[in-house]
Amino acid sequence: MSAPLLSTDSLVKRFGGLAATDGLSLSVAEGELHALIGPNGAGKTTLIGQLSGELTPDSGTILFDGRDVTRLPVHKRAQRGLARSFQITSIFPSFTALDNVALAVQAHAGHSFRFWRDAGRDRRLADPARAVLERVGLGARADTRADALAHGEKRQLELAMALATGPRLLLLDEPMAGMGPEDSARMVELLQELKGGVTILLVEHDMDAVFALADRITVLVRGKDLASGPPEQIRNDPAVREAYLGDELEVA
Repeated sequence: MSAPLLSTDSLVKRFGGLAATDGLSLSVAEGELHALIGPNGAGKTTLIGQLSGELTPDSGTILFDGRDVTRLPVHKRAQRGLARSFQITSIFPSFTALDNVALAVQAHAGHSFRFWRDAGRDRRLADPARAVLERVGLGARADTRADALAHGEKRQLELAMALATGPRLLLLDEPMAGMGPEDSARMVELLQELKGGVTILLVEHDMDAVFALADRITVLVRGKDLASGPPEQIRNDPAVREAYLGDELEVA
């Protein structure tokens, strides 16, 4: 079996007396969509923060593509292909969708932000930015200001900005949060299309989406790995039912 693209070993992160991550060992295989689920306060977002470099573990190690990245800053991890989706608050609302993605292309290429207002006019940046917008279904909205986009479209723009950095592994923290059924279905379809082309670690509360998308699922409870395996194994695990999913497992 080949080595995982991403793995953690005995990862610990405490906030005061609370262990948000408690000796967690996790592995994500290249090309898979791996979902992280668990109740509120289980430590999912804290884990994503450590994997992306926004938080530093108290102990344990994080390996990406066989290299120890535990202490690397966010931009160094991004350069190696480990990227977290941008949050809506990171979008420039007065810029067009194209300009926002062009800036992400520019940042990935290591160009200066000195001429950031003209990023969307530079074909070296605009052409790949348009291609990414087409990929996420926003091609027709390229010239629309970000603050005029619907909520679901802003989440698509976040995803486009992350994809513009050319990631090998994409960390997605609740991409369907706040979406209605139609937007959620569109995001599920988009993630299905991305599967295989980029490895995805997905945190999501929508169980229908998780079971439709995931190759493997890890269940976190109080910072620990309660169970990890294929969707059907997780669906039928008595400990998972008792600790978290219960009736939520009665998904279509």
